[in-house]
Amino acid sequence: MTVSESTESSPEDAGVDLEAPAESTPVETESPVAEPDSPTTTPPPTAVRGRVLRRLRANPLGMVGAALLLIVIAAGVFAPLLAPYSPAEVHFPTPFQKPGTVGFALGTDDLGRDVLSRVLYGTRASLEVGVLAVLCAVVVGVPMGLAGYWRWLDAVLSRIADTVLAFPFVMLAVGLTALYGGGLTQAAIALGVAQVPVMMRVVRAETLRLEETDFVLAARAMHVPSWRILGEHVVPNALGPIIVQATVIMPTAVLGEAILSFLGLGIKPPKPSLGIMLSDAQQYLMRTPWPGIFPGVTLLLICLGFNLFGDALRDALDPKTSR
Repeated sequence: MTVSESTESSPEDAGVDLEAPAESTPVETESPVAEPDSPTTTPPPTAVRGRVLRRLRANPLGMVGAALLLIVIAAGVFAPLLAPYSPAEVHFPTPFQKPGTVGFALGTDDLGRDVLSRVLYGTRASLEVGVLAVLCAVVVGVPMGLAGYWRWLDAVLSRIADTVLAFPFVMLAVGLTALYGGGLTQAAIALGVAQVPVMMRVVRAETLRLEETDFVLAARAMHVPSWRILGEHVVPNALGPIIVQATVIMPTAVLGEAILSFLGLGIKPPKPSLGIMLSDAQQYLMRTPWPGIFPGVTLLLICLGFNLFGDALRDALDPKTSR
């Protein structure tokens, strides 16, 4: 066979079927829809709440703190139903009764007043002062912290906060109550004002951090108003630190109220207070210690419950934690 004949050979001679269509290999294309577990997707609020609850339940100390808080709050809220006597009712024939005496589960004080009834009502008063102080710190401190978004206003408010923080917490609270008079409301306002700079610094730090994030920078590039950026982006992302700081302020305010009442600058008799009970019991402490032990233990449980629960809540709200 010559070279020309080899080049003119037909496809049929080579065994190729010209009528059979060419088989095409299917090409798989990836779906543009992001997977549910993709790190770029934002978890829904229900998923975030579920994660926080799971982390709280996995923290044994947090559950202990939550149990203590439930007991303390229930005792304060239902004090009128749980107390066997009025907190100011005196029983002159039965002073200094020991705990376990019939009719007086925790004994009586120097005037024959039921210690259990006074502890329940004193817990109620302490929680009221703590809640009012937290509200005062949040209402005043959060807007001052959000002012960090504007540098000129932040400079002025930061100097004011530094001046207030120069005074010790107790000294500032004592000075405010001495200036405006004693009482539950006055003590709560004084303790709340003393905690405003602390709340302001927490919110200010979150504001300065969040204003450098991509979503805030994108909103500013789109000329979104500042108040809308703060309301839609900064405040929702700063709620976690604000809640945690509130759990720190609460026991501080409860202890502050006890100190003020102990010094005679807080709640006034005959309204019961844990600080007043400690002040009344100090002169009889060596003879009958229980009128001072029970309010002291109650203060310990309140502060311990808030501290344990606050630490667990901080860990649960932190997205960087792995547990």
